[in-house]
Amino acid sequence: MPFNIALSGLNAASADLDVTANNIANANTTGFKESRAEFVDVYAVANQGISATSTGSGARLAQLSQQFTQGNVDFTQNNLDLAINGQGFFVLADDGGTVYSRAGSFQTDREGYVVNGQDQRLQVFPPAGDGSFNTGSLEDLQLATTEGTPQATSVIELGANLPADAVPPPVAFDPAEPASYNHSTATTVFDSLGAEHTAQIYFVRDAAATSWQAYLYTDGTAVGTAQPVVFDPDGTLNTPTDGQLLFGNFTPTNGADPLPLQVDVLQTTQYGGDFSVNRLFQDGYASGRLTGIDINPEGVALARYTNGQAIPLGKVALANFANPQGLQQLGDTTWTETFSSGNALNGEAGTSSLGLIQSGALEASNVDLTDQLVNMITAQRNFQANAQMISTADTITQTIINIR
Repeated sequence: MPFNIALSGLNAASADLDVTANNIANANTTGFKESRAEFVDVYAVANQGISATSTGSGARLAQLSQQFTQGNVDFTQNNLDLAINGQGFFVLADDGGTVYSRAGSFQTDREGYVVNGQDQRLQVFPPAGDGSFNTGSLEDLQLATTEGTPQATSVIELGANLPADAVPPPVAFDPAEPASYNHSTATTVFDSLGAEHTAQIYFVRDAAATSWQAYLYTDGTAVGTAQPVVFDPDGTLNTPTDGQLLFGNFTPTNGADPLPLQVDVLQTTQYGGDFSVNRLFQDGYASGRLTGIDINPEGVALARYTNGQAIPLGKVALANFANPQGLQQLGDTTWTETFSSGNALNGEAGTSSLGLIQSGALEASNVDLTDQLVNMITAQRNFQANAQMISTADTITQTIINIR
């Protein structure tokens, strides 16, 4: 009997060493979660129960318990490296199946999909088109390989001050004659093909003290007719009441759609100071090439383009489980759900029990090497003690055999 009891102790100590060795081997594995060997004692139970004189039958390994504590966050130079600060797992598509991981070492494949080292694709909630995201479905995160779509200019916002002491020009307006207008400013506008055009706005003082005429020329061509700009005695805008100067369409010569240009002068004033431009903005932009991707703490993936635009590609999906320790390890620092873990609860970073996402960082293994080395020494001592128990039992048995 002592042989079997000591043998169970050897097996338990050996299993403890195996778990410790695996933890130490993965001390530098990104996103790894250490395991802990948990043991229970063994009793031979008869029909009538365990008697007061039962000595037990040794020990056995009850389960390997995974420890999902937070690992250190190490910063990198790659925006696609992601770490989760808090609870949750990345959701990955794996050949039609779904796996979960804390390892956020991602890059793009030749088709632009964001994948890990095992070509498992990162899952996101797709954009809903109104600035929100469809959290009811998942799709692969893919970077666009085509140029960003241009946007034609629809409005020019101009905030300026026209001097109250300005006098009417001595000659009729002619954009080629500086003496024929009081002030001008220019900006770049874009047509439907993303081509640039220069829009020049001229202001000419009327005979009336608070009245001006505004002219718009695009690429040297007049757009519409002059528009009146009238101010109240306190210098604020009176006409147009909504601040919109509607000049009409400019037709580019490159085949682009006609460009309906209007100038918003709602923030323009007539005060006693000098002419100044305080705001000059237009809402168009050219086509652009992809320059990179940013992922904010809420998981929104934004594609950045050379035209200054940032387009949301999706929102990184995270998943949590009622019992994370019930997940089944698959290797490659991934897990799959089981009956014990419960179904995956998908959600957005920073909501419910889910943590935030840190871009340009990786979560290190949560293995504490000092603890593991102490565990190794303890398991070694246990193994030696059980081996000595077998040796002692053998000596006693041999003594009995030698009795004559």
